[in-house]
Amino acid sequence: MIYIVEDDASIRELEQYALQTNGYPATGFADGASFWVGIREKVPDLVILDVMLPDEDGYQILGKLRENAATRTVPVIMVTAKTSEIDVVKGLDHGADDYLCKPFGIMEFISRVKAVLRRASTAPVSASTLRFGAIVLDDVARTVTVSGEPVELTFKEYSLLHFVLEHPGEVLSRERIMKAVWDTDDLLESRTIDMHVRTLRQKLGDAGEVICTVRKVGYKLAARDAEDGEDG
Repeated sequence: MIYIVEDDASIRELEQYALQTNGYPATGFADGASFWVGIREKVPDLVILDVMLPDEDGYQILGKLRENAATRTVPVIMVTAKTSEIDVVKGLDHGADDYLCKPFGIMEFISRVKAVLRRASTAPVSASTLRFGAIVLDDVARTVTVSGEPVELTFKEYSLLHFVLEHPGEVLSRERIMKAVWDTDDLLESRTIDMHVRTLRQKLGDAGEVICTVRKVGYKLAARDAEDGEDG
C-alpha cells in the first residue's frame, strides 16, 4: 500500500490514479491529521509526501516517521514546489529517500516509485558487520554506530554507506553508485549522490571525513591522508 499526503485534490487524485493503473494500491490523505489516522490502521510500503500541507508540513511529518520505530524504515518520497538545493537537502536531512520537484511528469513519478520500492524490497540481508575506523554497520540489526554511538540514517543513506563500506580504498564512480544504490544509469540524477554523501558525512560527524571525493570521478573510502583530491 502506498500513502499519498497531498492537500491539492487534483494532484492527489492524479497520483493515486497513476499508481493504481500501474498496479500499486494507493490511498490519499489531504492533511497530516488524516494521514496519522491511516498510519495507526496500517503502515504503508511507501509514502508520497508533499511539503506544504494545511496543518503540519511534510518535514514535521517526516521527522515523526523517522522517530517512530514502527515507521523508521518506511521509504518516503518528498514532493515539493521548492526547487532550490537547500530545500532538497533539508528534505534529505529529515530522512527522505528521494524527492520530486513540481511540476513533474507521470512517467518520472512512476519511475521514482518503482526504483524506491525495488531498493526497499532488495535491501541486503547479511550476517556481516562492516567496519571502517570508528564506523560500524551491523547488517543484521541494520544499525550504524560511530565510536559506539548510534547514528540514525535514512534507507538511502544506509544503502549508500553499506555500498561504500563494502569497497574500502576503491574509487567508486558516480555511475557505479547510481546503479548500485538507486538502480539507475541516469547521471542526470548524480546531484542526488552528492547531496546524500553530504548529509551522510554530517550524520557521521568527524568519522564522515573518510568518505573522500575523487574529483570528476566519484568517491572512495579512505583515511584522510590517503585521499585522492578531495574537493568538499
